Amino acid sequence: MKLFNELNNANFELYAAKHYVNHQCLSPEEFYEDLARFKYVVRLLRRYRESGNIQERLLLNHIITIYNVFEIPAANRMMFHRVDIDLWPALKTFLVYLNFLPENLHRNINIDLYIAKKLKDL
Repeated sequence: MKLFNELNNANFELYAAKHYVNHQCLSPEEFYEDLARFKYVVRLLRRYRESGNIQERLLLNHIITIYNVFEIPAANRMMFHRVDIDLWPALKTFLVYLNFLPENLHRNINIDLYIAKKLKDL
């Protein structure tokens, strides 16, 4: 069995390091700062679930930064691992908007129409 067949909390950091492509990173601290952005995305999406208010620009900034420093397929896998299943429609909406999610991936997840409208109005 390969180490990354199943992504879990025990191997998440190692998987992230393997797919990290920030050539300007000079220290482990910078890697961990980039890794912390996953927590920020999760926190903002949970806040949206609880309040109904979405900070779309801040979320876009964090997501774009993540996808700039991790390989896109790996970033997709890490995002869907970290984000709660009930928040996948919101996450998918952002990833489709940014063209980071291949069309054949996660077809069974609906788009969040409220977020889609907010993103369209940007």
